[in-house]
Amino acid sequence: MLKRLNSTKFISIAILSAVLFGCGTPTAPVKTEKTQVSLSAVTMASSQYLALAANEKNRETRDKYVLLAAHALLNEGNANAADKTLTSIAQEITQKPELLAEHKYLSARVLEVISTYDHALKTLDYPSTWTLPNWQWVSYYQFKARLYQHINQPIEQVRQLSLLSQYLPTTQAFEVNDEIWRSLQPISEKTLLSFRDDRSNPTFQGWVQLAYIAKHYAINPNDLVRQLGSWQQLNPNHPAAAKLPTDLEKALNTKPYQPKNIAVLLPLTGPRAVVANTVKQGIIANYMATGDDSVAVNFFDTALGAQLAYQQAVTAGAEFIIGPLLQSEVEQLQNMDSAPTTTEQRGSSTTATRAITPTTTTPVAKKSIPQLYLNHIDDFTPQDDKFFFALSPTDEAIDAAQRLYNDGIEQPLLLVSNDAVGHRMAESFSEAWQQLTQKPAEIHYYDGGDKMKVTVQKALGVIDSKERIARIKAILTPKIEADFRSRRDIDAIYMISASRDLLLLKPFIDVNFSVFAQPVPLYTTSRSRIESNTRETATELNHLTISDIPWLITPNTETRMVNELWPNWSNSRKRLYIMGYDALDLVGKLAQMRALPGYQFSGRSGTLSVQGDGTINRQLSWGRYQRGNLRPL
Repeated sequence: MLKRLNSTKFISIAILSAVLFGCGTPTAPVKTEKTQVSLSAVTMASSQYLALAANEKNRETRDKYVLLAAHALLNEGNANAADKTLTSIAQEITQKPELLAEHKYLSARVLEVISTYDHALKTLDYPSTWTLPNWQWVSYYQFKARLYQHINQPIEQVRQLSLLSQYLPTTQAFEVNDEIWRSLQPISEKTLLSFRDDRSNPTFQGWVQLAYIAKHYAINPNDLVRQLGSWQQLNPNHPAAAKLPTDLEKALNTKPYQPKNIAVLLPLTGPRAVVANTVKQGIIANYMATGDDSVAVNFFDTALGAQLAYQQAVTAGAEFIIGPLLQSEVEQLQNMDSAPTTTEQRGSSTTATRAITPTTTTPVAKKSIPQLYLNHIDDFTPQDDKFFFALSPTDEAIDAAQRLYNDGIEQPLLLVSNDAVGHRMAESFSEAWQQLTQKPAEIHYYDGGDKMKVTVQKALGVIDSKERIARIKAILTPKIEADFRSRRDIDAIYMISASRDLLLLKPFIDVNFSVFAQPVPLYTTSRSRIESNTRETATELNHLTISDIPWLITPNTETRMVNELWPNWSNSRKRLYIMGYDALDLVGKLAQMRALPGYQFSGRSGTLSVQGDGTINRQLSWGRYQRGNLRPL
């Protein structure tokens, strides 16, 4: 809505007329004075308004023409001229709230373009004592909401939108309500809880409480219905009381998956069995921790074909399927013919509760069973009961772009390993960064060995600086002493590298920042994480910020137990173990998570949510090396 209403005054003339004059306005024409000038809409070019202002003797009318001229200049893309125009009347503008408010509003619009959003927000501050027409309050609250959106403060954005809705006709208010609900979806339960008792604005408080209820009780429809009923009784006049958000209504009517027979498809034999066994151990660990004897978990081997394993699971009465694990196996099932097939049950399976060995030849028709794939493919047709859960490096890069943006980074530089994974991650980061900032990310790919150092020096502008120094020394006598300078226009470096590269890459960056420049924050990925847990290694990584699954960022009794049971497991295998653990936890939550996009599950592998196409979105945790220790942020 914010973009659609970003027109002359963010509100159409038709709606404006309804707001100002009401539905009962007589149809007879109203006589007005020729000098009556409305600030609500710009209908002429800036030059025309300036000409009118130059010839106008009435001070108030002249000020209105100047304000309209400044507004027109903004519409024409000339913020500097608009600034000068507003400055010309700043000291002697007519002291009426409508004119003063418009001057503040337009000044903030100028600052939105030529300065910072924070500066614009400080300027856009109307005294509560002002009496203004509805259209000015509409512009005011809508603009403030947009500024808070720019600086990534969704709570404050929602606060302004909740104030805006009271000044709009019903149809437009519904649109604002939808915008409020969408803005609340990414906010965590913890943050919502901290604002739940904010009594400064009852409408805002009601929205926050509703969002919290939706997230906290989404997994249990009965509790959700009860809590929503209580909320409606306490907020009978709230905009959402009469009409709940669409996805919340959908979640209320969505039945959660409650399977008693879960099949897991994994390559239990063959070259991928070692990896698959790690996932299997995670699923079994969750199953044992839950202790629900009424649920059976059966494992089927995909080594002889994913389709065969799938048919075995169907024959065994599976009500939900987890897997397969390999991308090629996911593609096999996606392409599986829907016609009835006859398969010879040759494979074997194991179960966490009993053993199953189907050996008969049985006609099995492919039927739709809810399924959580443990991988993702690029080309698929979304289906209501199909979900994709992957520890994707590209998703991690997208999450990193959001993190840097949230940290206020404006000009990051990427140093990326020149391999297939590095290229995919860098491209994903750049696409996400483009969407967030409308600017591409600067990427430099490095090769191993001495070439890495050269790439770092080129990226930081050190080589250019040294060449300039050499040219100056060649023409000046006596010889001068000079030190290189590194770039000052970047404010962060994101390293996408293998762990073996990181202990070289970071020192190269450190020594190539000149003494004249302040070192910038360094970020990297879980792919770069050093396996060694020694204090000496961690000390070398001081001030480095790294993303990883929460389970590995914050050590706990579970991590210590896994380290004791499988001391030779790498961090990569531990992530797969946790992927299996979370997969079993997700089974009973997926239906509600898909119906309610804002619902997030705090898993061991990250904060998980479901996109509309069934893809599991994973938000990682972050830690920073400080004084030889990795500390969670």
